Amino acid sequence: MVGGSGEEKGQKSGFMAGSHPYFNLPDFTQPSPPSTPPSLSSHQRCRPSDATKGLLVALLGGGLPAGFVGPFSRMAYQASHFPSLELLICRCLFHLPIALLLKLRGDPLLGPPDVRGRACLHALLNVLSIGCAYSAVQVVPAGNAATVRKGSSTVCSALLALCLESQRLSGYDWCGLLGSTLGLIIIVGPGLGTLQEGTTGLYTALGYVLAFLGGLALSLGLLVYRSLDFPSCLPTVAFLFGLVGLVGSVPGLFMLQTPVLPKDPLSWSCVGAVGILALVSFVCVSYAVTKAHPALVCAVLHSEVVVALMLQYYVLYETVAPSDIMGAGVVLGSIAIITAQNLSCEREGQVEE
Repeated sequence: MVGGSGEEKGQKSGFMAGSHPYFNLPDFTQPSPPSTPPSLSSHQRCRPSDATKGLLVALLGGGLPAGFVGPFSRMAYQASHFPSLELLICRCLFHLPIALLLKLRGDPLLGPPDVRGRACLHALLNVLSIGCAYSAVQVVPAGNAATVRKGSSTVCSALLALCLESQRLSGYDWCGLLGSTLGLIIIVGPGLGTLQEGTTGLYTALGYVLAFLGGLALSLGLLVYRSLDFPSCLPTVAFLFGLVGLVGSVPGLFMLQTPVLPKDPLSWSCVGAVGILALVSFVCVSYAVTKAHPALVCAVLHSEVVVALMLQYYVLYETVAPSDIMGAGVVLGSIAIITAQNLSCEREGQVEE
């Protein structure tokens, strides 16, 4: 009887504790454990998507350092009439030490035999693009030369990607691309409409043509790089750029231009800064184009134009028109649209799957 009464009491206390199938009430007689904030498990945590990482690398490591290259190149030319091909040779010298990295890793310097032709083509296109840019910046203001080159590279990258790779862009991406192109037209349009007649106007027009061709070669080079897929691809193409640039620039320097040995420290400082910043920009852009659409990468690289315009006004003391400021604002707004559209995170669990 005693045991039976104990079982009945246990059943009653269980009912009071909320064990009834229809009335699941908590047991307020027992102290509740301290509440802890919910935490995401390892498979639910977010990390930036590949497109986000690519665009951020292109913006911070590609566009901003490249914005200093044009003004520094112009400063070297104004200080000692440093030829464009000689400046390209000095830049290529900064790429050659990458051969030590390839040797330490045991990789072939020219890449695997099956992709060696495309890797050399990528290097040749980049050399042509940089050579056209350095030549254009000597007869055209640095900001305008960078504007034409980046604008043509963006438009050509979008068209080539649609025709050859069948890659689709979202509505926000197209809005950003059109906005950035409109900003570039606002910057360079008034200058094209007021070209002087005679030799000066001819050289200025030739500078704009070279800047356009430099952008076209850049877009082709980015498209070729996306087709390369082998280990140590990035250091290989960086070394090939230096090798192909030296092979092509050294004979051209003695045939087309006159070598100059500057004696002032300003010229050497500008040349060294151009080599280092250009190498950083080259590596970051090559990495970014494997993560994001090449047209979006080129659009984000329009930040180079804004930096070049600022240096053109504050360092080179060259005139910056109100249209330049308006166009730079449109470019920055377009970059913000593209970056905000592609800022997303991926679930680690989904990525692993």
